[in-house]
Amino acid sequence: MSRDADRPRVAVFRPDDERLTEAVATLDELGVEAVADPMLAVDPTGAVPEPADWIVFTSKTGVELAAEAGWSPADARPGDAGSRPALACIGPATADAADAAGWTVDLIPDEYSSTGLVAAFRAVGVDGARIEVARSDHGSPVLLEGLRDAGARVHETVLYELVRPAGSGDSAEAAARGDLAGACFTSSLTVDHFLDAAVERGVRDDAVAGLNDAVVGCIGHPTRETAEDRGVAVDVVPSEASFRTLAEAVVAELDA
Repeated sequence: MSRDADRPRVAVFRPDDERLTEAVATLDELGVEAVADPMLAVDPTGAVPEPADWIVFTSKTGVELAAEAGWSPADARPGDAGSRPALACIGPATADAADAAGWTVDLIPDEYSSTGLVAAFRAVGVDGARIEVARSDHGSPVLLEGLRDAGARVHETVLYELVRPAGSGDSAEAAARGDLAGACFTSSLTVDHFLDAAVERGVRDDAVAGLNDAVVGCIGHPTRETAEDRGVAVDVVPSEASFRTLAEAVVAELDA
């Protein structure tokens, strides 16, 4: 991609699929140049959710992998052949994927996070219920601990591992050169993988300094906390956990 010297450059770290394509298009629409540097790749484990009263999906990817494996909620009946487990999704994108698979979604929290899911389950009451959490290998412990505190019997199935793609790190070198105006981190793991790539290329300190001279946006407070714990100053955390709102918040801060 040729560089546009007249537009600010903003790094984006989404997986190299339609999510990255959409993110680049969003940044372009907002008038900035995207520096696309995927920091996550999906490595499926081949596992599928186990039977329970509730099945919880925390990502669109998890839903799609389960569906591609031929799994459906009908396969996860807790015992009664005439029943099906209830299905919870962490947010609208995950729920849309479940709808596309032909599954009925019973619960979406008001806050699209592990904390929001725990609050939603507490509201419906899950004392004694069996809850299956189907997600990546980097899921937050907040969800499992919160559900157990609410009285549920919780089991976790890892549907996929999140790894750093080979060759990632161009954005770290750009930050180290002072060549980034902004960065959009969508999870704690994207922060850690960015910094791992910076270490691999021998530019960690300069890359952190470059981020601290740029506008850094994070989806969710856990991502912000990870960044700040690693020495990265965070400028914006949008109220809604979506890439578009993150991008809009970062660009608005650039224009301020």
